[in-house]
Amino acid sequence: MGIIKVENIRVFANHGCLKEETAIGSDYRVDLEVKANLKKSSKTDELHDTVDYVFLNKVVREEMAIPSKLLETVAKRILDRVFKEDSLITKAKVGVSKINPPIGGDVEMVTIKMTQKRKK
Repeated sequence: MGIIKVENIRVFANHGCLKEETAIGSDYRVDLEVKANLKKSSKTDELHDTVDYVFLNKVVREEMAIPSKLLETVAKRILDRVFKEDSLITKAKVGVSKINPPIGGDVEMVTIKMTQKRKK
């Protein structure tokens, strides 16, 4: 087993419950960690034997581009999609952070984290 992390993916997106949030947009940070069997790829040195982090970054960017009210919805879409599109992934964790959220205080970011395992 092994872990692949794609950390601090910076994205500008239009998520939120307030009309202003979806109209103006905000900066976000996404961290994605996946578990997979990396034994074969460590021996073959072939990209098709591992989880491609370019693919992981692409999924995050595409799902973040779809406006949602809740960060939980975006995180779930990211998790569902990585499991659907890459059979090597056995477990995944995602953190979606809104930078400088409009919550009436000096808050650097709010983050939601979700974890999902492949159903057997």
